[in-house]
Amino acid sequence: MDVFYDMPCLTERSAPLKGVYIQKKFLKSADKRIIGQYLQKLIQYNQDAFNFLGVTAQIINSDLNASLSFCSSNYIGCVPLRASDTGKQIGDFIVNPRYVNKDKYQDYIGILNLLDEQIQPEFLEGLNLTSGKIFRPPLYLEAIRFINALEDLAKQTWQKFEVIEKNTSQPVGQVNWDKYSKLSYKPESLLLFPQRKNTLTENHYEYAQIKYAFNLCKREILGSNTPTKIKFRMNSKIEFLSAKLNKHIPLKTKAIPIKSSDNLRVKLCKLQANKILNIELSACPGWRLDAANIFEKYVQHVFIEVSKELGGKLLPNLKLPGQQTNRFSWELKYLEPDALYQKGNLSIFIDAKYKSHLFNLYSTSEKLESEHRHDLHQIMAYLSFSKHATKYGMLCYPSDKVQHKTLVYKNSFGSTTNKIILIGLPLKVESYAEIKSLLSKLISELEIESNHLMQAISHQIT
Repeated sequence: MDVFYDMPCLTERSAPLKGVYIQKKFLKSADKRIIGQYLQKLIQYNQDAFNFLGVTAQIINSDLNASLSFCSSNYIGCVPLRASDTGKQIGDFIVNPRYVNKDKYQDYIGILNLLDEQIQPEFLEGLNLTSGKIFRPPLYLEAIRFINALEDLAKQTWQKFEVIEKNTSQPVGQVNWDKYSKLSYKPESLLLFPQRKNTLTENHYEYAQIKYAFNLCKREILGSNTPTKIKFRMNSKIEFLSAKLNKHIPLKTKAIPIKSSDNLRVKLCKLQANKILNIELSACPGWRLDAANIFEKYVQHVFIEVSKELGGKLLPNLKLPGQQTNRFSWELKYLEPDALYQKGNLSIFIDAKYKSHLFNLYSTSEKLESEHRHDLHQIMAYLSFSKHATKYGMLCYPSDKVQHKTLVYKNSFGSTTNKIILIGLPLKVESYAEIKSLLSKLISELEIESNHLMQAISHQIT
């Protein structure tokens, strides 16, 4: 009974979950003749959890034919549910990434590693997950970040002063006379003087605590829950660090104190180690990650890298403020495209949408059509800020392959043209190079077109 229901994000309507099945497995004391009422109570009891995960539950049909159907949003995560007949915990509701392979989180982990962004899960206070640590946020995500931080630290010398006691043949320096007096009755100890010395060493207790955190991360990354590709990618780093820390005996700890005297590499390593320790020792409450935010960051990252190669400039999260005063409470203070690319005469407004449109190319869904219309209107609002007669925009959606399509809208009265390119970006690191190549090609073509248009206008003026 660990899992109540499992579905992908961005699902408009899930397959119905029959009420009689729910009653038999989860609501055993409920009267199946009025199972619809118990399903309604089930939704009410768990409304906060559903809202947190961005899930909408709907009852279909009534009486013995009653079923539950779910609509999921852009969040992925897991929340605990309570029964409507007893109030007891019955199982976890899971929303998985949508555009992924059989290893559910592998592609997302790869993207997050590429971004090097500190995107952290949000947690729901209250009940802990029924499944315990099985469906908590992937620990290997934080483990990889710790391994990278520790590798950076291991490349420098991290020494601390430590008091070491050694026996010497002469009473020089700080001699432990109390200990000497207790042992001097033995003839063989008469000329052995226990002496304390301060020495710099890497074999200190803080490194031993780091070794303890390293062992936790090593076990997690090499464990069965971690995708094979990630294990293979991290294997050489783990081997290097295992050899580096071989002489250290791990010291168990709940937290590693961060000192003002620590340099930046030490602080970063300790911070990440403490995250690992907190996750390992803490309970497992409901959690969520905004998959749309990850996709938006990924799109910005790709365009930043392409703009560097093309000599352009990318302005992420550009805010276009409204100039009006005495605003109504519902007015927008500013418009905010995900990015604006600029080079010479060329301006391209870029917007990322974590939606399933390119996975439903021939669907007749009214919701898909309505959302696409909204997306087009939104990017056209951004294009209105372009001063050129031909305005360019790129609308990015997740896709199972790298693809693009150009949409052109002309205003014959004002002699203006809006050219919007739909871009399909797979959420896979393996497609990263192909995506960059396509964007470089498209932007270069738009740059040539923009320059030709400006030259034509210049000739008309002269």
